[in-house]
Amino acid sequence: MEIILLQDVEHVGYKHELVTVKNGYGRNYLIPQGFALIANSANKARLKELQRREGAMEAKRLGEYQEMAAKLDGLVLNIGAKSGTSGKIFGSVTTIQVVNALKEQFDLDVERRKVQLPDDVKELGTYKMVLNLHKEVQPEVTFEVIAE
Repeated sequence: MEIILLQDVEHVGYKHELVTVKNGYGRNYLIPQGFALIANSANKARLKELQRREGAMEAKRLGEYQEMAAKLDGLVLNIGAKSGTSGKIFGSVTTIQVVNALKEQFDLDVERRKVQLPDDVKELGTYKMVLNLHKEVQPEVTFEVIAE
């Protein structure tokens, strides 16, 4: 089934992209949730109009995201966590903690879903994460988990 995505869908595609998915996934999940439209001729014409209109807005946002990436370049984000004597933290570091730390330390507003953490951050130490700000801007940020 060919569909037009109305927003970014992880592991499927980006907003306003024409993609092919399995019939059940498109019909039972993407379309009812409002994530996609069936790619018929009328919707394809509407897609071209949407892409044209968003071209200018996308260029503006790209500049903002590049500024954010430049601001984060070379900086280390500190995230405090309660830990035991062996260095293991209680629980794990979440995207919410990362977003809050970015806001407090660097005054940057990043959506929680744009933060991609390594598998499980369950010990004190230094890690790298990726911020999926835009298709072309995906800075790698170093963060350090320290004991509170």
